[in-house]
Amino acid sequence: MPQSLVKNYVHLVFSTKYREHLIHPPVEDELYAYLGGECDRLECQPIKIGGYTDHVHILCLLSKKIALMKLLEQIKSHSSKWMKTKGDDLANFYWQDGYGAFSVNPAETDRVIAYIANQKKHHSKVTFQDEYRAVLKRYKAEYDERYVWD
Repeated sequence: MPQSLVKNYVHLVFSTKYREHLIHPPVEDELYAYLGGECDRLECQPIKIGGYTDHVHILCLLSKKIALMKLLEQIKSHSSKWMKTKGDDLANFYWQDGYGAFSVNPAETDRVIAYIANQKKHHSKVTFQDEYRAVLKRYKAEYDERYVWD
């Protein structure tokens, strides 16, 4: 086959360091747009970006030109530096060291888009930790609770 054809939908999840509640309007929408711009810059088409005060979700198409780890490294480091410029209260903004990355069946992208769009309503009842445990369970990801949070 002379051509490489790739279409990998990826659901990315990561939180602020120590799950600090630092993502609020008006910087919230700017952050999501910035993250989308970083995905675009890395040729990973953003589909839906959202989150809550202590974490973000990104649904994107992973480019065939970049490793998943490199994508996360780039968007987290660049957006962290950018957030620090948005006010004195964000001068010590950091993302957690780790992340979650889960493949999404193309037939289920609408479900993931709706899930990301409903984060504020969802988190009126569920903490990030409980949400993330449920995501890990849904994707049958093995994990050690001692090393999930930082």
